[in-house]
Amino acid sequence: MVSLKDIAKMCNVSPSTVSNVLNGKSSMSDEVKQRVLEAVRETGYQPNYYARNMRTNKSGTIGIIVEDLCQFSSPFIVEMILEFLEQKGYRPILMNLRMYHKLKNTNIEDEDTLCSILEPVVQQMEAVKVEGVIYVAAHCRMLRKVPKLVTKINNNVVYTYAYADSRENRSIIIDDESGAKDMMDYIISKGHKNIGIIAGTADNFHTIARIKGCQQAMFNAGMLFNPDNLLYGEWDMQSGYDQAKKLLQKGEITALWCMNDRMASGAYGAARELGLEIGKDISIAGFDNHELSRSLYPQLTTLELPLYTIGYCAAQALVEEITNNEEEKKDNQPMKCKGRMIIRDSVCDLTK
Repeated sequence: MVSLKDIAKMCNVSPSTVSNVLNGKSSMSDEVKQRVLEAVRETGYQPNYYARNMRTNKSGTIGIIVEDLCQFSSPFIVEMILEFLEQKGYRPILMNLRMYHKLKNTNIEDEDTLCSILEPVVQQMEAVKVEGVIYVAAHCRMLRKVPKLVTKINNNVVYTYAYADSRENRSIIIDDESGAKDMMDYIISKGHKNIGIIAGTADNFHTIARIKGCQQAMFNAGMLFNPDNLLYGEWDMQSGYDQAKKLLQKGEITALWCMNDRMASGAYGAARELGLEIGKDISIAGFDNHELSRSLYPQLTTLELPLYTIGYCAAQALVEEITNNEEEKKDNQPMKCKGRMIIRDSVCDLTK
């Protein structure tokens, strides 16, 4: 069996250089890297990570637990986590809980059931001795029981897209409030005063924060927030259609802001059914920058979620936590990442 020392001898380099190449560290020339990697390919050498773990008490491995990769936000977050870890020489272990499939889209707030799905994954990651864990939630909420289970793996844990009910771990989330304020500022700047809002479910974290952002923008503009112009949906196209129709039939609304692009897509259908031309007779804006926002006509003005930023910040925060001593760890206040306005053609300018 070929050893690391054999590879080093073949390449006329030190064993530590071979180790650095295999761990993705970039402190050597490209020529040396290629020589080492070619020798590894020719010999079929496989690093003995378990032996290294026992020797150094460090696995160089990061666990990534994803509630459901089918959720549109998760792949983007995971992609940036993987890129960052690759650059830093860490090996990821990715586990997809497939939460929506297993819970059949019901009881997704039931943490007892979620923990029963999570427990075998926790045991596997305990066995591998990962140095830290990034938990990628499928939707924003307060996790109370999950953190108690995940910290059995390791105390170095970062949560994305959700809050952890523990100050011991960092949470990386969307700045929904500032995003909603930016969107409402934009709509108001185009001369709109009678603005209908189609929110998500009333008790949802995103909904609550986004309503606050709307209210702040209206207050700053000297406008009153009219609760009659706020209707709650279910985040889907059908509820966007239903609620848009109710608001538009009032005859006073000049702009609709939907709290996600799916509901905005439904609102497009309602507007057209009522004979309104989007971008001229009625303005519609969304939130997410989901791929469907570009396929609508006219293309939808929306706010791009900072999903890559969330993934990057989560991986960076975890690596910092691993490399810092316990007493050097920063206060784990939730980190809020701002989205980016995407201006397209669905909001008309009434000031002209």
